[in-house]
Order: sequence, then structure tokens, then C-alpha cells
Amino acid sequence: MTTTLWMTLPYVAFTSFLLGHLWRYRNDQFGWTTRSSQIYESRLLRLGSPLFHFGMLGVIGGHVVGVLIPASWTAAIGISDHMYHVVAVSAGTVAGVAVIVGIGILLYRRITVPAVRKATTRNDKLMYVLLAGALVTGMLNTVGSNLLWGTYNYRETVSPWFRSLFTLHPQPELMVGTPWTFQAHGLIVLALIGVWPYTRLVHMFSAPIGYFVRPYVVYRSKPDTASDKRRYARAWDSPVLPPR
Repeated sequence: MTTTLWMTLPYVAFTSFLLGHLWRYRNDQFGWTTRSSQIYESRLLRLGSPLFHFGMLGVIGGHVVGVLIPASWTAAIGISDHMYHVVAVSAGTVAGVAVIVGIGILLYRRITVPAVRKATTRNDKLMYVLLAGALVTGMLNTVGSNLLWGTYNYRETVSPWFRSLFTLHPQPELMVGTPWTFQAHGLIVLALIGVWPYTRLVHMFSAPIGYFVRPYVVYRSKPDTASDKRRYARAWDSPVLPPR
């Protein structure tokens, strides 16, 4: 069971992530979009979207430092465990609260605005459930496992396990005995990674680079002379049949 959850499942999720994006790009480029619903409602979107997206930048940055960078590297540049702990908890809490408030507003908007609700696909619903689950369990790890019920050093277990997957020398045994919140967070994130290419989250890997090299768009104004006005006006009139 340990091998299945913490070695086989991650590689299945990573394979789905890579091949799914390739398939989606080759077969559904017109669907490679956020499917923006701004046209239906913009007031709540203007509030929730920045909170969610800017908060996610902080969350992703925290995961890069905490999971992908070994503790020995941060110690080598003079960052003590206590300093790292204080920064991680404070910054992670702020970023996590911003993301949860943001996604809460976006979910409220998607549920209560009829036009937005009708534009929500099954993949969107699954993505929101997984994303909300990842955020809630992540906050439990940041706040609960560090402030409410003791401190747990995930950089000694979860981080080495995750890095070991990329060195092709997986160590699934490191996840045995970790708090249930970390295990739940890891499994939910793996599920989210697996379904990522088939949802609107693909827009994260889009950048408007083509705007820098595309041809100029030429705009021409409508002539403003009296004769031209009559000519354009007649184009909308019913045709007048000549007398017999």
C-alpha cells in the first residue's frame, strides 16, 4: 500500500500531467483557455481573482523553498531552522488566507450567478473540489501542525520524499508515519496534478508571446462626410424598385 500511494501514484500523476498537456495542445488548442466568465459578472471577479492569483504566487513560492530546496542549502546561506520556521508560517498563513478568501469569493460567484453557474463544466467542478481540498489541508499543515497542535518538520520527511521522485530513487517509506494532514494534502495534490491538463488550469502555461511578433492591426475610421453618411444610411434601407 505504501508503494502504491507514495511511488506508483505520483508517477501516474506526473505522466498524466505531461502527456495530457501534449495531447491537449495538439488536439484542443482552441480550448486552451480559461473560458473567462467576466462577461457574465465582473464585480465579484475583480475582488476574488487578484486575491486568488497573487496568493497562489506566494503559496507556490513557499512550496518551492520548503519542498524542492533542501534544508542544508538554506542553512548554508545562514538561514536557521527557527528563522525559516517563522518566515514560513507567517508568510504561508498570509498567502494561504488570501487564496482561500479568493477561491471562496470565486466559488460563491460561480454558484450564485446563474449565467456563470451554467457555464461551469464537470471538469471545472472536479477542479474546484480538488483545489479547495488542497488549500484547506495545506492551511492545516501550515497553521495546525505548526501552531495549534505542535511543530512538525516536514523538511525531514515530505520534502526528501518528493525530491526522491525526480531522482528516480523514490523513498516512499518516508511518508509512513507523517501526520494525516500532510498525507491528505499530498494525495489531493497528486490527484490535482493528474487532472490538471484536462481543466482550465492549462492557462497557467500560456503567455501572450505572439503579441510581440504578430502583424499590426489596422483600424480605419468611418468617413464622416454628408454624402458618405447618406450612402451608408441607404445601405440599411429597403431597396426602392424603379417605376414600370
